[in-house]
Amino acid sequence: MAQSLSCRVGRVVLTGRWVSCVASRSLCTAGQQEPLTLKEQHDGIRRIILNNPKKRNALSLAMLASLRENIVTGVDSDDLRVIIISARGPVFSSGHDLKELTSTQGREYHTKVFGACSEVMTLIQDIPVPVIAMVNGVATAAGCQLVASCDIAVATEKSTFATPGINVGLFCSTPGVALGRAVPRKVAMEMLFTGQPISAHDALRHGLLSRVVADEASLEEAVVAMAGRVCQASRPVVAMGKAAFQRQMAQGRDAAYATASRVMVDNLALRDGQEGIRAFLEKRKPAWTNSTEKAHE
Repeated sequence: MAQSLSCRVGRVVLTGRWVSCVASRSLCTAGQQEPLTLKEQHDGIRRIILNNPKKRNALSLAMLASLRENIVTGVDSDDLRVIIISARGPVFSSGHDLKELTSTQGREYHTKVFGACSEVMTLIQDIPVPVIAMVNGVATAAGCQLVASCDIAVATEKSTFATPGINVGLFCSTPGVALGRAVPRKVAMEMLFTGQPISAHDALRHGLLSRVVADEASLEEAVVAMAGRVCQASRPVVAMGKAAFQRQMAQGRDAAYATASRVMVDNLALRDGQEGIRAFLEKRKPAWTNSTEKAHE
């Protein structure tokens, strides 16, 4: 899945230390000195930071391309175990850049924008590692869609979520795809038809979030701990489980059980599947191979 993409190295201050940061050459727009997204990876955890707070981290076509590149680069590497998506500034993401959606740009350009957005959202669910949204602020329209598309989402109490396109004459149809699969139908419809924001606690209650924490410091601690726990598991087992979950959720009950049963049998055939069971029986910590090598056919 991942392709070789040319990158340049920048620097960013994150969590009180200097870290290497990768950004695509093509993704600094005219007049913009900093890359649209920042990326750093350490101990299996990749952090992707939306880095355009002056434009409320709008998901412009360039931002989407940058985000996609930072997701797919090295995605099949054994060194990558989990991805965290966060943002600089008080807005996680305000959604699409409305300047790209005027008649001046035209229908063909608009089609590219929504095609790119749909590709990024489905990519997040299709890659073999979990993706965590780390939200400290406002997430609206396609920004809310991004949160809903992630496997796990953690937010601070001050965060809010909305699909307000109706207020500017553009119904949030594509955000509704992810939103409608994350929250109950009537909650999604209320958000889509009224455009009114919901609080982090309401988002948690309705299933858009996995957890709500008090503040930014607590957010950092909770998400890093969560990502660390993911890294302790076998990579192929996590990948197999994520793919199976996505597949069975689109099926009816009986088909879903058939799919899940086949996957569990395949999981048991992995060397790591057998290692985990032996380690449990022998009361020791498992020694994962993190490979797709089979213990039996």
